[in-house]
Amino acid sequence: MYSVTKRIEFCYGHRLLDYDGICKHPHGHNAVAEIEVTTEGLDPRNMVVDFNDIKALVKTWIDDELDHKMILRQDDPLVAALQGLGEPIFLVDSNPTVERICRLIFETARGKGLPVSKVTVWETPTSWATYTGA
Repeated sequence: MYSVTKRIEFCYGHRLLDYDGICKHPHGHNAVAEIEVTTEGLDPRNMVVDFNDIKALVKTWIDDELDHKMILRQDDPLVAALQGLGEPIFLVDSNPTVERICRLIFETARGKGLPVSKVTVWETPTSWATYTGA
């Protein structure tokens, strides 16, 4: 097996509802996503996939949809206020934990045709989550 991994840095804010810790308050992270693609063999260029292809598919989406946005649960009371102020938000159907963000990036990459095998998102330099699919 061969694999390549592309690191993508982005910033986001979030908060967790129905949670009794400090993350119930709005706060932000400087995140790093690692997108891993694994294949049995190499393509005609002798690559698993070109890093620029990962960048074009995944980094572009992260930059457009997640970077410098508040990622909030769709029923978060902050949504209406932030929308009213014209602030950039991204809505999800469950708490925007780092685990949920991992899966979101994984599913988006797969949906764009990238044969991603694993996504890891580092929320802080010492805390991360990984999603590998079903």
